[in-house]
Amino acid sequence: MNYFLIYRDLAFSRMQLIKFSIPFCFLILCLSIITNISLVEAQIRKNSVVVTPVSEEMYMFAGKGGNIGVSIGNDGVLLIDSKSKQTIDNIVSSINNISDNKPIKFVINTHWHHDHVGGNENLNKNGTMVVAHENVRERMTNKQFVDFLNREFLPYPENALPIITYKKNFTLYFNDDRIDIHHIPHSHTDGDSIIYFNKNNIIHTGDIFINGRYPFIDHSSGGSIGGIISGIEKIIKISNNDTKIIPGHGELTDREKLKDYLVMLNDIVQQVQKMMLNGNDLDTIIKSNITSKYDSLYSDTFINSQDFLGFVFKDLINNKSHPHIS
Repeated sequence: MNYFLIYRDLAFSRMQLIKFSIPFCFLILCLSIITNISLVEAQIRKNSVVVTPVSEEMYMFAGKGGNIGVSIGNDGVLLIDSKSKQTIDNIVSSINNISDNKPIKFVINTHWHHDHVGGNENLNKNGTMVVAHENVRERMTNKQFVDFLNREFLPYPENALPIITYKKNFTLYFNDDRIDIHHIPHSHTDGDSIIYFNKNNIIHTGDIFINGRYPFIDHSSGGSIGGIISGIEKIIKISNNDTKIIPGHGELTDREKLKDYLVMLNDIVQQVQKMMLNGNDLDTIIKSNITSKYDSLYSDTFINSQDFLGFVFKDLINNKSHPHIS
C-alpha cells in the first residue's frame, strides 16, 4: 500500500475542503449580517414616524398606530394620544428635537384602544398627566374583549391610566390656546372625544373619523353608527373652511372631506335600513353592492365594505335609540 499517495490525497482533500469552507463561511456570515440589517431596518420602518407641521405651534405625528397631535409652546408640550409602547420613545425624541426639550405636560387620550394609549406608561414616568373621558379610564382599568378583533386586552398598569377625567366636555387652557374636549357618546367607542384647538383652528377627531377608510365601530366598547354620524356632524358644526383636521388615522385633511364622509355614511345607512325593512338579511345586503361607488375611497384591508355593512346591520337590528337610525 502506498501510504504516501493516500496521505497526499487526504491532504489535497483537506486543502480543497478548507478552500471551499472559507468562502462558504464568509458567505453565511455576510447573509447573516444582511438579514440582521434587514430586520433592524424593518423594525425602524415599523416604529418610524412622519412629522407634518399643521401650524406654527402644532404638528401631526403619523406612522404605525393612531395619529398624534402635538402642541408646543411656552407652557410646554401637550399630546393628543400616545400611540404604542414600542413607538413612544422615538416620538418623544423627535418632539424633544423640535421643542428644545420642553416637558410634555399633558396627553389627552381620544379613546381607550391600545394604538392610542399604549405610550401613556412611558410618558407618565417623566411626569406627563393623562386626560381622558371617564369611560376610557374604566375600560383601561378592566379586562376588555373586542369581538371584531377576536382579541382580549388586559388591564393597563396604574401609571398608564388617566388621572384627570370628565363626564361630558372639558376645557384646558394651554400654550395660549383654548382646547375644547367634546365627548361624543357611543361613537367609535363609548369614551371617544374630539379635541378642538380654537386659536390654531385645528381639530383632532380620534377614530370617529378615519381619512380614507370606513369607520371601525367597536360594538364591544359601546360604539354605534349613530354616534359616529353625530360626531362627524359635530366636527362640521364647530369647524370652518380653514380648519385643519387631524384624523385618527390617515392624512391631514379639511372640512370638505368630512362633509363627503357624512354623505357616504348617511347614504349607506339609509340604503341598509330600506333593504332591512323589505326583509333582506345581511348576506343579501352585502351582495347588493350598495357601497360600490364608495369602495375605492374607503374600503381597505382592515375595514372593508362587508365589515362596515355588518356594523350598520347590527346597529339597526339592535334598534339603537339614535335619530339617524330610528
